[in-house]
Amino acid sequence: MKKFILLSAIMAVVLSGMMMSNVWAQAAPAPAGDAAAGTLAPAEGTAAPAANTRTGMEFGSVVFSSGAMGVFLWIVIFGTGAAGVYLCVDAGITIRPKRIMSEKLIQSVTQAMAEGDVLKAMKNCEDEPGALSNILSAGFGHVEEGYEIIEEAVSTAADLETERIAQKLTWISVTANLAPMLGLLGTVQGMIKAFAGIAGGTPDVAYLALAIAQALYTTAAGLCIAIPCVSGYYFFRNRANTIILRMQAMTMELIKDLRNVEVVEG
Repeated sequence: MKKFILLSAIMAVVLSGMMMSNVWAQAAPAPAGDAAAGTLAPAEGTAAPAANTRTGMEFGSVVFSSGAMGVFLWIVIFGTGAAGVYLCVDAGITIRPKRIMSEKLIQSVTQAMAEGDVLKAMKNCEDEPGALSNILSAGFGHVEEGYEIIEEAVSTAADLETERIAQKLTWISVTANLAPMLGLLGTVQGMIKAFAGIAGGTPDVAYLALAIAQALYTTAAGLCIAIPCVSGYYFFRNRANTIILRMQAMTMELIKDLRNVEVVEG
């Protein structure tokens, strides 16, 4: 979990650095002369050459020059990124073997089954609600119906738990699909602005540069969000499937001798 949080922090830092690098570059003053490059400052009394008019594309200028729709689009993109980080961190916390497969429940059920007390095992499952207890309860609840029925009940319960976890992970997939679409929408808006400026007559170079920068920035932002989310989705999905299979196998191991167990009420 610590490694995942560290990875998320690194990705956030990299994304912020990409977006703010132009601001830092613009803030750095240009040197008066560079002997290594063969340029010297003008002598006193000599007319200074024209100042370097090269301008950088500040991220803030790109955002606030994109109009109300562009600003709203950036807010949604940042919100999508925040949602992706939250969902991945939440999945990293909740989808863990120790979190889903309670050691306390495993030990108590194993002890109850060693004593041949199915009712005690069912009571332990009721006291520790969760995915594992649901699968175990499904098997224990069909003790008198035959081993094949027990297997079917356990398999059905495992499928239900898998679906519940999958529904939670689906939101990470939604974020991964939504982010590049938002970036594409920003790209389209930026290109529309650029071509509209060209169609209006003599193009304003600065206006065209801002429009194209917006198009590229939104695309990059969408991909920076989508790529980690896609990776996280498949990682946690595979982890969840592995945990469910382990729970199913452990349940069948615990109940394999249930046909020889007599259930006594009270």
